[in-house]
Amino acid sequence: MKLSNMKKYSVLLLILITLISCKNKEDKISKMAALPYYSEASFTPHWLALDSEVLQTFHKIKDFSLTNQNGETVTQKTFNDKIYITDFFFTTCPGICPKMTANMSILQDEFLNNDSIMLLSHSVTPETDSVSVLKQYADKKGVNSDKWHLVTGERKTIYDLGRHFYFVEEDLGEMKTDDDFLHTENFVLIDTNKHIRGIYNGVNATAIQQLIDDVKTLKLEN
Repeated sequence: MKLSNMKKYSVLLLILITLISCKNKEDKISKMAALPYYSEASFTPHWLALDSEVLQTFHKIKDFSLTNQNGETVTQKTFNDKIYITDFFFTTCPGICPKMTANMSILQDEFLNNDSIMLLSHSVTPETDSVSVLKQYADKKGVNSDKWHLVTGERKTIYDLGRHFYFVEEDLGEMKTDDDFLHTENFVLIDTNKHIRGIYNGVNATAIQQLIDDVKTLKLEN
C-alpha cells in the first residue's frame, strides 16, 4: 500500500515538474519572440504586450522638424508606419563615424527593398554640416535618399533628441548642455509607434547582426 502511494506521489511530482518546466520554456520563448520597450537612459527593458494600457503613456520620440541631404523637411510624419534605425554623426569625424556609416550602409543594403524600414542619421555639427555638405557626403557614401535621411537643423533640437529622447549617451546622471559635444557610437531601433525597442553598438559587427535580426522580429508585430 505504501509503495503504491509512493508511486502516485512520484507521478504527481513528475507532472508538476513537467508543467513548471513547460511554463518556464513558454516564458522564455515569448520573450525571445518579441522585443522589450525602453523608457530611460539606463535602458532597463520593459516586457509589454502590444495591447498593454501602459503603452498609451509610454515614452515616445517627440515630434521634430529637420532637413535632409536633399533640402527636404523630415518630420515624424516621414516615418509614419515605418520602423527606423537612427544614429548621430558628423561628416568630418575621423574616428568612429566612418565605421558607423559603413555599418549603416550594411543596413541600407539589407533592407533596401523593404519600404517599411528607414534609416535616420543626425549631424551633431549642424552649423558646419549644411544641406550641401550632407549631399556631398551622401553621394560619396552611396546613400539612397529614399531609404536613408542625413539630417541637419537647430543644434538644440538635435541634441535634445539625442540626449532626452533617444538616450544615445551613456553618461547617466551627468548634466550636459548644448555646449557639451554629443558623440556616440550607438544605433537606436524605433518601432512604428515611435517607441524605443533596442540600442546597439554601431561599430560592432555582432551588434549590427543582432540589430538586423531584431528588425525582422519587430516586423512580425505589424
